[in-house]
Amino acid sequence: MTTPWGELVLSRFPEDPRDRLRAWDASDEYLLRHLAGERVPLSGTVVVVGDRWGALVTALRAHRPVQITDSYLAQEATRANLARAGAEPGAVRLLSTQDPPPGRIDVLLVRVPKSLALLEDQLLRLAPAVHAGTVVVGAGMVKEIHTSTLRLFERILGPTRTSLAEKKARLVFCTPDPSLERPASPWPYVYTLPGGIGAAAGGTVVNHAGVFCADRLDVGTRFFLRHLPSGPGGRRVVDLGCGNGVVGTAVALADPAAEVLFVDESFQAVASAQATYQANGVPGHAEFRVGDGLAGVPSGSADLVLNNPPFHSHQATTDTTAWRMFTGARRTLRPGGELWVVGNRHLGYHVKLRRLFGNSHLVASDRKFVVLKAVKR
Repeated sequence: MTTPWGELVLSRFPEDPRDRLRAWDASDEYLLRHLAGERVPLSGTVVVVGDRWGALVTALRAHRPVQITDSYLAQEATRANLARAGAEPGAVRLLSTQDPPPGRIDVLLVRVPKSLALLEDQLLRLAPAVHAGTVVVGAGMVKEIHTSTLRLFERILGPTRTSLAEKKARLVFCTPDPSLERPASPWPYVYTLPGGIGAAAGGTVVNHAGVFCADRLDVGTRFFLRHLPSGPGGRRVVDLGCGNGVVGTAVALADPAAEVLFVDESFQAVASAQATYQANGVPGHAEFRVGDGLAGVPSGSADLVLNNPPFHSHQATTDTTAWRMFTGARRTLRPGGELWVVGNRHLGYHVKLRRLFGNSHLVASDRKFVVLKAVKR
């Protein structure tokens, strides 16, 4: 990546030489060119929100920026990219979306996220630290920046305008208005589950901003909840890619003797899963882990893995995450242990499961979704 501060060699995390997706895009380049071209002062507290793979803070490392991200994978990519660039230890302060933000922000750089809710939540959290002299610049590809995006900046921070597009990327310029009356944050959002979905029926869901289907139960999870496995009590169960944790919580409600591990790479998701679990007063034992899938989880330590894998990485459609989840599940399961997966019919997960496990069984299906089971031999 060519920047006004030199050339950078960047990668995503985990590194995969077969992965053709870059660790930056044209909006990252556009934003850095703007900062250098306009000679934006970077001597104060620089905060970068939503830096996808650390490209922005790696380029700005000499100015000791603060990175705020919802993604564990983004944090790990940032660490690797900073090390590759020869950054001093502690050159960039890495915070999650669940950490308290800095008390004062002089430059706020925002990579516009796919989730409008996450943007709203972050702007509301950061607004008290923004002052009249704060330089606020957003960045994203043209397809990521909508009228609703600009309205959020304007409603929470102040008057907002956009740049001309370059290489299908656009910048957002916002002039902070300290006198603006900001709305109260609606996050986390709490709702009650419908009936007819098994043990979780009538339960409570707590969703932090940015977690998939924040205000309702998505149809894939609803279908999965109706077909969750029942078996002997006391099992070690993993809710892999747990989101708001409703699947793992349903298992714990049906079997209080189960030990449930909730895992997700999203800090917002794991916070939601823990809040959902606690809101339902489940008496069993649970662990909550932010991480790279099942990396670090002991091999042969689980009886059951439940998974609704994502098939997008930001704007790109990819099966890389699903494959890594399935591979991690096979390693983590004990002999005879089972991986249960729900997904859209067209994704063809049965092919991957047969290749990896040597078997794949159809548990349930409708016009859109399938629930599949693979057994570790």
